[in-house]
Amino acid sequence: MSIVITGATGQLGRLVIEDLLARGVAAGDIVAVARDRERAADLTGRGVELRVADYERPETLKDVFGAGDRVLLISGNEAGRREEQHKAVVDAAAGAGAALLAYTGILGGPDADFTLADEHKATERNILASGLPYVFLRNGWYTENYTAALGPALEHGAVVNNVTDGRVASAARADYAAAAAAVLTGEGHENTAYELSGDTAWSFPEYAAVITELSGKDVAHKTVPAAAYREILLGAGLPEVMADILVDVDAAIDRGRLAGTSGDLARLIGRPTTPLRETVAAALAS
Repeated sequence: MSIVITGATGQLGRLVIEDLLARGVAAGDIVAVARDRERAADLTGRGVELRVADYERPETLKDVFGAGDRVLLISGNEAGRREEQHKAVVDAAAGAGAALLAYTGILGGPDADFTLADEHKATERNILASGLPYVFLRNGWYTENYTAALGPALEHGAVVNNVTDGRVASAARADYAAAAAAVLTGEGHENTAYELSGDTAWSFPEYAAVITELSGKDVAHKTVPAAAYREILLGAGLPEVMADILVDVDAAIDRGRLAGTSGDLARLIGRPTTPLRETVAAALAS
C-alpha cells in the first residue's frame, strides 16, 4: 500500500508530501504523480517514488495506482477541463482497487453556487458513482490567493476587487496540506465530507489594515463595479475565463459563501488555523 499524491509538484502537493514525511511516513511509501520528471527531481532525491502521468492523457494513468493505495487527487488548474481530467484519475484509481480517494474540492460542495464550484461538484458526483471509499476535502480559500498580489497592493495603495462587505474565512495553504496528510495517514475518515476553512472570517478593509500595519505603507480596500474589476484583471493579463471566475467569486463572497467557519480544518490538523496576520507577515518578509 502506498500513499499516492497527484499534482505532486504543485504548491499544495509539495506541502502534503513535506507533511507526510514530517509525520514519519517513509519516503518509499509515498508516490508522487507528476507530468514533469525534472520538476520532481528534488522529491525523488529524497526517496519518494515518481510516476509520470498526465490528467489529460488517461492512458498514462493506467499503472499509477495499486490495490490498497490511499490516493490524494489534487484538483487541476485548467478551468473548463477539470471534470474530464479528474474523471480519468477517478476511473484509474477505481480500476486499480484503491482503498481511499481524497479529493480537494471547494467549500460548500453541492451547495456552492458560483461558477468555480461547478467542476468540483461534478467531480464529487463522479467519485460517488465510482464506489470508491472517499474523503471530500472541501477547501476554502488559501490566504496566499491574496498575499500573492501584495506587490500591486503596495504599489497602488489599494486592495481592489468587487467585494463590498463580504468576509473570507481563509487559511494558509500549509493548513490545508496538513489536513490532507492527516486524512491520508489516519483512520475513520472514509465517506466523509469536511468543510475546510480558517477559524476567523475577515473583511477586506481588515486585510488592508493588516497590510498597512505590517508594511508601514498606507493600503485601503477599494470596491469597484464587477465590470470594472473584470477590465482590471484582463488588463493585468488574465484570460477571460479566469477574470470571469474571479469576478463571480467576489460576488459569492458578498453572499457569504466563503465565510463559513465549521472548525473542521482546525480539528483535522489539531491546532488553530494560521492567522491572516501571520501569512501576510511571511509574504512581506519574502
